[in-house]
Amino acid sequence: MVVDPKEIVPFLAWLLGSGWKDGLLFRPLALVVLLVLVGGALTWIVMRVRKGHASMTRKSAAILGVTGVVVIVFPLLPVVLLVLCGQMSLTPLSELAKGLLGNDWHQGSLYSWLSVVCCISAAVFAVGWLAAALRRGPAEGTVIAGQITGDAVLDILRLSPRRVWALARLAIQESIRRRVVVVFAVFIVLLLFAGWYLDPDSVDPARLYLDFVLTATTYLVLLLALFLSSQSLPADIKSHTIYTVVTKPVRASEVVLGRIVGFAAVTTFLLLVMGLISYVFVERGLAHTHELKLTSEDLGRVKKGAVAGKPVWVQTSRVHGHRHKVTNPSRKDRVEVEQRHWHSLAVQKDGDTTTYELGPEEGMLVARVPVYGKLKFLDRTGQPAEKGINVGDEWTYRSFISGGPLSLARAIWTFEGVTKDRFPNGLPVEMTIEVFRTHKGKIEEGVQGKLMVRNPVTGLRSAEMKFESKEFVVDVQHIPRKLRTQDGKEVDLFEDLVSGGKVEIWLRCWDDSQNFGAAQADMYLRAGNAPFAWNFAKGYLGIWLQSLLVITLGVTFSTFLSGPVAMIATFGALVGGFCHKFMYELATQQTYGGGPFESLRRLITQQNVVSEMEPGLQTNVVKTLDQPAELGLRGLSMILPNFGQFNFSENVACGFNISGDTVLTYTCRAFAFLLPVFVAGYLCLKNREMAR
Repeated sequence: MVVDPKEIVPFLAWLLGSGWKDGLLFRPLALVVLLVLVGGALTWIVMRVRKGHASMTRKSAAILGVTGVVVIVFPLLPVVLLVLCGQMSLTPLSELAKGLLGNDWHQGSLYSWLSVVCCISAAVFAVGWLAAALRRGPAEGTVIAGQITGDAVLDILRLSPRRVWALARLAIQESIRRRVVVVFAVFIVLLLFAGWYLDPDSVDPARLYLDFVLTATTYLVLLLALFLSSQSLPADIKSHTIYTVVTKPVRASEVVLGRIVGFAAVTTFLLLVMGLISYVFVERGLAHTHELKLTSEDLGRVKKGAVAGKPVWVQTSRVHGHRHKVTNPSRKDRVEVEQRHWHSLAVQKDGDTTTYELGPEEGMLVARVPVYGKLKFLDRTGQPAEKGINVGDEWTYRSFISGGPLSLARAIWTFEGVTKDRFPNGLPVEMTIEVFRTHKGKIEEGVQGKLMVRNPVTGLRSAEMKFESKEFVVDVQHIPRKLRTQDGKEVDLFEDLVSGGKVEIWLRCWDDSQNFGAAQADMYLRAGNAPFAWNFAKGYLGIWLQSLLVITLGVTFSTFLSGPVAMIATFGALVGGFCHKFMYELATQQTYGGGPFESLRRLITQQNVVSEMEPGLQTNVVKTLDQPAELGLRGLSMILPNFGQFNFSENVACGFNISGDTVLTYTCRAFAFLLPVFVAGYLCLKNREMAR
């Protein structure tokens, strides 16, 4: 899916909270001192532990574990509860936290992640202590729980990169023996046959080609990661190969991490090769040019038009199912846009002979840099509204505004960061407005709409600019520097209509009894283009993050499940991750049709999803069953990673740049999930009989 504009926030604001700059700890000098102290302390601890004896006494490990939990975890529990409950303003401790970490620090993802990790660690320690205390007594249970915790900390701190890489190489060799090359061969075959079936005559051939290569790569790599990660350890245990490994001085944490690193190295190499081949395939598949040959009659019309100052248009040759129109070819440097691209036009004159040469396609493979605004609505009477009207569409992504000369319904976008340096030639506005027709009208023509620019502070408005809606394509409009107000006065865009970098653009539907549908991402200012090759690489980075999640989940499940069961569990987690958003909306009843069982009943009985169910025993039973089901779905949505968030394919295919903040945010999200899952896999393998 295309990244939601609401989720695009500066990386540090997402990580540390929106007011992190106000915190004393983030002043330059204080931050340097903090990093030096924390980094030095951690380095000293790790070095001391790694230089210590290979094993510690039972008493020392217990002391380390209990001390770590008591000193680090339990004092943070009150803060954790305050973070989770959002009640930071009720305690003196919160004021201290605000002074050190800045306002709204509890909204920072780093602090939320630490809170969750502390809660889970404390809960695991408490459960382990309770189980040991019931068998051995409270004192002995404390020693046992502390020893297990201390051993786990020491094992992770004493990870040997050399041993991890040695085990990773074994995983790579194992992957090759399992015929990983077959996946690459399947990918090549798909590309060879795709050339026959991908239609370059389509409305948007670039999106068609990019969707294909990115989707094919995603499915192949994720399936490969699924099979490799979930089958590796169970196969070694079944064949007793693992016993040769565990008899060596190898830790369980190194076994798990070595598998993850090895399989990640295999998928990384495959993605690099597949990405390069895909890029060449897309470039060659879309490459074309046209010819512009004018007959003597065409030349005569062009010359007459040039003398009379009238526009005269001609057409290029037909290639890839389309032609380009050229108006006044002798005075043009490019042809007009068709299928979302154009060609440069070079005119050469040799005496009375004029030749026209068209360059390669341009504008197909782009990475637009959009500037999104905040959307609000006015209803038909001109009053502020939370959203537009509902036209009966079950997909609530867009809200609609009613049209007509007398309607005051508007969709209003407020843009920030609009400066003369950033947009020197005016505002390039691009829209993907949906049209809902209440009557057919002139179906061959678009619905008429109007745009207006307004100063959000002074209220000064420009005259309305009329346009004709274009469905299923990006409608490009340009707001010039010089505009006229409604009373005919000329104004400057940046001096009169932009205030503090903010400006409003109002959209209305002009045709009576017709409707425009709009969402926040449906209008943006195009602030230029980013390099497409780099954006294409970011799309493959998203696939790599997804494969890394699957590998870690598969290895973790395989530490305590058999091969087939581990594969089913990993596949279930993968499917659940892709359905993450739907599960959460279903659990919180944000979808039409009610909860899981109510939706199932409506589906079986073919009942309308928006009508109320008839009261009775069946309805009561269904609603009662929905309560635990919704609780379970909400729990799953909180545990499973949202795989859809890491899928940047649609952004690349639609031609939108993936910002650096977005890449950093989702990379941190992926590794924040991987760390506790890796620890869980290590603990499961360590407690298996064969690993002792």
